[in-house]
Amino acid sequence: MSGFVEKPEPLQVPGLVHLHTGKVRDLYQNEAGDLVMVASDRISAYDWVLPTEIPDKGRVLTQLSLWWFDQVADLIPNHVLSTDLPAGAPAGWEGRTLICKSLQMIPVESVARGYLTGSGLAEYNESRTVCGLALPEGLSDGSELPAPIFTPATKAAVGEHDENVSYEEVARQVGADTAARLRQATLAVYGRGRAIARDRGIILADTKFEFGFDNGTLVLADEVLTPDSSRFWPADQWEPGRPQPSYDKQFVRDWLTGPESGWDRKSEQPPPALPQEVVDATRAKYVEAYERLTGTSWS
Repeated sequence: MSGFVEKPEPLQVPGLVHLHTGKVRDLYQNEAGDLVMVASDRISAYDWVLPTEIPDKGRVLTQLSLWWFDQVADLIPNHVLSTDLPAGAPAGWEGRTLICKSLQMIPVESVARGYLTGSGLAEYNESRTVCGLALPEGLSDGSELPAPIFTPATKAAVGEHDENVSYEEVARQVGADTAARLRQATLAVYGRGRAIARDRGIILADTKFEFGFDNGTLVLADEVLTPDSSRFWPADQWEPGRPQPSYDKQFVRDWLTGPESGWDRKSEQPPPALPQEVVDATRAKYVEAYERLTGTSWS
C-alpha cells in the first residue's frame, strides 16, 4: 500500500468545483472553465504523502514556478492566466494559487537529465542505457552526461511509480510529431534552466515537465524547475561517485529510512509524522533554493 497517510478533505469554495487532490496540489475549476491550482504544504516520499506538512512549501513552489515561467517565456508559453485570489477563497490560499488555462494534457512526464542519478543510474548499472539511450562506460552516481538527454516516463496515480519509457514508446502513445515537440521543448527549457542555475552556483541535475495543448499550441503546465520536480545540487560540493547534497526533501528521506523513524519502507505500514527538526531543515532547503535561484529574499 501507499498513497495518502491522511487524505485531506478538499475545501469547498463558492463558485469553484473541486476536481482532484494530488500529492501536493488541489485542482478546482471556476465558472469560466479555467483551472484553479492550489499548492499545499504537503510533502511526499517513497510514494507516500506524509501526515506532516512543511510550512511555506506550497508558496515557495508557486513563486519559484512563476519566476521560472518568466525566464523561459521566449521558449514556450505557459498555462498561467492570473495569480489573483478567487472570490471567496480562504486567505491561506494567497501566494499559492494560480488560475490557469484548461489544457489538453499530454499523459507523459517529460524528463531531461544532464547528470546520472536516481532511476537513470539504476538502469545504467544494469544495461548502460537510460530509457533505451546508450551511454558510455565509466559513469557513476552524479556523473555529468556527455549531453543532456530526454528520458520520458508515464504518469502514475498517487501512490504509484512513474515508469521510465523509451522515446519510441512515447511516439507510439502520442504520435511522432508530439513526441518530437516534447523532446525539443524539454531539452530547450532544461538547457535554459541549467545555465541560469549554474550562474548561481547550482547544478540542475535533472528535471521533469508537464505539457498540454491549447488549440494545437504546446504549453508548459503545472510547476517548473522547483525542488519538487528537479534535482538541484550545490556546485561547490559536486563529487561524482556518491549521492550529492541536494536542495530538496533529502532530509525527509534520510530520516524515514534511518533508525530514528522506526519505519520499515518495505512494510505496508504508513510512515510516521516528521519531527520538528526535520521539518525545519527541509523548509530551510526549499527557501534556500528559492533565494539562490531568484536572487531575492523569501519573506
